[in-house]
Amino acid sequence: MDENDIRSLLLTGIDVVPLAASATKAGYQVYAVDYFGDHDLKRLCHKSRSIIRQEAGKSCRRLITNFSPEALLRLIKDFLRSYKADAALLSSGLDDHVKVLLELNDLIPILGNHPNVIKRVRDKTRFFQELKRLGIPYPKTAVTENFKEAKEKSKDVGYPVVVKPSRGFGGAGMRKARNTSDLKQAYRAASFFGDEVLIQEHILGTPASVSLVSSVRKALTLTVNEQLLGIREIGQFEPFGYCGNVVPLSAKKPVINECKRVAERVALHFGLSGSNGIDLVISEEGIPYVIEVNPRFQGTLECVERILGINVVETHVKACVQGTLPTIVNQPSRFCVRLILFASERSIAPDLSVFEGVRDIPYAGAVVERGEPICSVMAEGTNRSFSIREARVKIELIRKSLKICN
Repeated sequence: MDENDIRSLLLTGIDVVPLAASATKAGYQVYAVDYFGDHDLKRLCHKSRSIIRQEAGKSCRRLITNFSPEALLRLIKDFLRSYKADAALLSSGLDDHVKVLLELNDLIPILGNHPNVIKRVRDKTRFFQELKRLGIPYPKTAVTENFKEAKEKSKDVGYPVVVKPSRGFGGAGMRKARNTSDLKQAYRAASFFGDEVLIQEHILGTPASVSLVSSVRKALTLTVNEQLLGIREIGQFEPFGYCGNVVPLSAKKPVINECKRVAERVALHFGLSGSNGIDLVISEEGIPYVIEVNPRFQGTLECVERILGINVVETHVKACVQGTLPTIVNQPSRFCVRLILFASERSIAPDLSVFEGVRDIPYAGAVVERGEPICSVMAEGTNRSFSIREARVKIELIRKSLKICN
């Protein structure tokens, strides 16, 4: 496929608003099939479909019970009967569903990682075995299929452990267990998402990620990022639930360099193509432990673009089609924060288009269930504290405008 052959893109996943904005700025005709169908997505796309239909007075429902990759695929099939796109770009939600990805790739070529490459990095047992062979640090991890196995493996790994679904997204269902009593509740939460449950060593440190772009022979870190998890003050009730990012991560240069080295080595070893993310925990000793690979566009996309002044979709296409990577001349001198506001109570969304720096905007009057995302807020500044403070100020203004719905 030649770059000139790609004029239209189909974006798919749970949430594709930042991806749609980037693709539109890059000059592509943009189609989207996603879960949320947010108000601002409609403005960015030529045509779009979504699993839920947001309407004033109606519930947006719950993501974990209403989203399914199979439903998304059915919607894509129906959509492609009416519209044609040259290639597909992936957001979150399909990483652990190889059969769906293979069928999607037969319908429309996925620009980026082939489903077999995605399978290789998302197969937890094989993935960590490969990291061990490469000498790359990772938390001790065991895959279990029942509570008895989970108890045995937790003793082997050593408490405290992190209990998490083998398949999942956004940190949902993850719990920390300090003993067998904790493990019962944690296992119940994780097993809701499927039979396979991971028991993982708890590494005390800073949650981080690396946003990078790679071709067959080269990999380049764009930014090293701080992950924001489990912030109850903004309505995230999941203890490890994804709440956004700070780009870049504030850390000493040797730590940043080691994060880059590890991420680029992982990307090259597994043959990742285009834009990808690698989640890490940086221990108190400054050692980056690899948690997982997100073999698609990440939630950091808009922050990365703002900080580096690049277009991530354009960068992705060039890496995949031409094998060329950008030249990053300057290190980031500013900080960009993305915070996700969740509904602390069942709420009616106001008209959020009047607020500056707000993304993933629901339809005015739509009902957002408790614990579900309302919107994303963006803020920039010359230091981390100022940027987070600015984002929180915007969050509070939005929260005051919400109406509680009984």
